[in-house]
Formats: sequence, C-alpha cells, structure tokens
Amino acid sequence: MFSYKTHSIVLLFMLLVSGCSGPQPVATDWESPLPAATQSTLQSLGYSIQVGAFANPDNAARLAARLEGCGIDAYSFLHESGLYKVRFGDHPTYAAARGEAESLQGKGIIDNFFIVLPEDNAAERIRRSGQGDLRKELITTAHRFIGIPYNWGGTTADNGFDCSGLTMVTYRLNGLKLPRVSRDQYAAGRPIDKGELKKGDLVFFATNGGTRISHVGIYIGNGRFIHAPRRGKSVRVTSLDDRYYQKTFVGARTYL
Repeated sequence: MFSYKTHSIVLLFMLLVSGCSGPQPVATDWESPLPAATQSTLQSLGYSIQVGAFANPDNAARLAARLEGCGIDAYSFLHESGLYKVRFGDHPTYAAARGEAESLQGKGIIDNFFIVLPEDNAAERIRRSGQGDLRKELITTAHRFIGIPYNWGGTTADNGFDCSGLTMVTYRLNGLKLPRVSRDQYAAGRPIDKGELKKGDLVFFATNGGTRISHVGIYIGNGRFIHAPRRGKSVRVTSLDDRYYQKTFVGARTYL
C-alpha cells in the first residue's frame, strides 16, 4: 500500500524529474456566469486506474493532488470498503490504461494499481444487463460522503471537497463523465422544473447573488439534497425549502 509519509521525498523528486512541477490551478465554482444548457448526454467512462487504500483521507487527497500536478485528472474518494482511494484516467482500452499506470509506477509516482473496467461501473453494468436503478446507485454513493469535512479531498488538497467536486465524483464513480466545474455541469444537463426533480438530478444555486452559479448539490428525494456547503462545514443533507436555498435557487438539471 502506498504510504505518503514513507514516499513523500521520493515522489517529489520523481515528479520534478518527470516534468511535474506541482499542482496546477484548478477552475473553481466561484463567479461562474450562467451558461446556456446544451442538453447533451453524458458520456460513459472508459478504462480508469485506481490506486491507494488509505485509512487517512489526507494521504489520498495528497496523492490525487500530485497526480493533478502531472496534468492528470485525478480525484480521491471514500470507497465502500471504508478506505480512501484515488482514481484517474479514461482510456478506450485496457492496454492503454495499464500502459499509463505502469509508466507512473515506473517513475515511483504510484505503487500498486487496479484497472477499473467500464462494466465495473453502475451505468455500464445497468445498460448491458437492463437491470438496476442508476439513480439509486448515485444516491447510495453520495450518502457515503455525508459527514466528511468540506476541506478534505475534492480534486486538490488545497481546494477541498467543494460542491462540484462532490457531484463530479458521485457521477464518475458510477461511470458517467460529469464535468468538473458547476457551470459546465449546469450546461451539460437537460433543464427541468423543480417539481420534476428525481433522485440523482442536480440542483444549482447562486449563493453570491445574481445568476452566477456558485453552488450545486445532488437531489435525493423528498425535497432534500446532499451538498458540501462551504469550508469548515461537512457534507450534509439540506432541504430545498430552507429559506436561504429557496432564495438562491437557479435551476435543476437531469442527465439520465
């Protein structure tokens, strides 16, 4: 199992010699202008790479941040096993995914790895079998993050598990390529009225005033949604009837 404490100096050296100078800026949700909806269908993920099995979430977040420093779209998450892991990659073939993993392993950036097959993800498994409920799978995944501090994980250790990081990871763990930033998530979905909301749809807010999207959550039914409120707060369930979120609600999008 990869240990950040054991390998931190070695990893830093390998990142430098391999041309990775450290974490690069990541787009945030703040001050995102309201985009027009494209009503596009989310693409399915291909073969991805999973690494790590950490009891400490900070170790997973640091590894994800280091991979991002190499230009790799990585994210850390709480696995159903109770351990924190990291995933990255979207390859058309098993060989391509394994090739990237072995290259990073050879540079000492990752240790042991596991290739996640498309059919391992709920979206593809349900599509192939015709059985199962993808909306239920999305909500089950989102529930695993309740109670996790906002300032953990996400896509970088500095930015924390922000609101769009939560929704992105929830969708990607189920095999759907939801964009990273909330404005792009808003544009990627089909507009629906609040009364049409179903489990797994996303709800968007302009918490900084006006119509600029600055917050997003995943709807879980009965007028409630799961979200990462702000730094210093944990991922939680909130009602859409909450006065603050009623006032700042911008719209809802579905992707299924």
